[in-house]
Amino acid sequence: MRAPVAPRADLVALEGYHSPQLDVSVRLNTNESPYPPPPEFVEAWLDALRGIPLNRYPDRAARDLRVALGRHLGQPVERLFCANGSNEVLQTLLLTYGGPGRKALVFEPTYALHAHISRITGTEVVTAERGDGFAVDVDAARRAIERNQPEIVLLCSPNNPTGTLDDPGLASALAGAGAGLVVVDEAYGEFADHSAIDTVGDDDRVVVARTYSKVWSMASLRLGFCVAPPSVVAELEKVVLPYHLAAPTQLAGLVALRFGAEMDARVQRLCDERERLAATLASVDGVTVYPSGANFVLVEAAGDGHDLWQRLVDRGVLVRDFSRWPRLDDCLRITIGTPAENDAFVDALRDALQEVPV
Repeated sequence: MRAPVAPRADLVALEGYHSPQLDVSVRLNTNESPYPPPPEFVEAWLDALRGIPLNRYPDRAARDLRVALGRHLGQPVERLFCANGSNEVLQTLLLTYGGPGRKALVFEPTYALHAHISRITGTEVVTAERGDGFAVDVDAARRAIERNQPEIVLLCSPNNPTGTLDDPGLASALAGAGAGLVVVDEAYGEFADHSAIDTVGDDDRVVVARTYSKVWSMASLRLGFCVAPPSVVAELEKVVLPYHLAAPTQLAGLVALRFGAEMDARVQRLCDERERLAATLASVDGVTVYPSGANFVLVEAAGDGHDLWQRLVDRGVLVRDFSRWPRLDDCLRITIGTPAENDAFVDALRDALQEVPV
């Protein structure tokens, strides 16, 4: 019997990206919106679906969606690239500008898929440390760029899992520090009070990636996009698979833009709830709350964070366990849910902390 074909040697040690899903009554671990899309959106989308010729391939260029997105963002269509979630945007960027013999710089702790996708595409990952409060120090970042000469610099603002919001001028400052592309992952950008989108220009090196998953309550449809210099978009279009973005997904993204006011109200609602939850947690003994510009908050437990996570699960509440991550000892990340879900979490937390001496 012949031996099985082996995968690439550099992939053997990799683990897949997983977020454990458990059968609990309150699930606050994946940063999804706690609210479904407006019923009016669903009806409008379903009505529009009836006009799609299912026997034909979708528009390869997603032209109508890009035009509408450009109008929504105040950007020319040539700067828009759409894909199956912001993760496919990142993968396509790394396939295009990374690869063997090239480097991607990440600032830890940050979104695990930045390094994971880099390695999958054969890109070497080089790491720099975040400073106080998990912020990226511009001078230290410049030194890391000069030292490593990466082809891609990966930022995340607000940063996942810490919620840290980068300085508005960071991306432009780093783009001027080296020849590489500076990619800002703004998956949670709508929850913050500023964005790097306005720094994207036709002749610059800044790219900003966003997603419909959070604000638009469309996580199941997998739609993301980036705003980038037209020359970058043209290169991404060469690399991405043909007809990669399904017609129903394109249509959902197009129809959703009719409901911008509803989505803006939802963002404000979640931001208000984030501040309420953070203020409540700040009053809980044994818990440190970090500032957040996203739809989640990171907390540090004065004790065994993993043990606290398990005690929350035992009480029917699932949050994201980062307690064993480097640089995030005993930290848990809590997605902002509905007021009732957040209150249930706080009750479970207080109860769990009473059970565990700190």
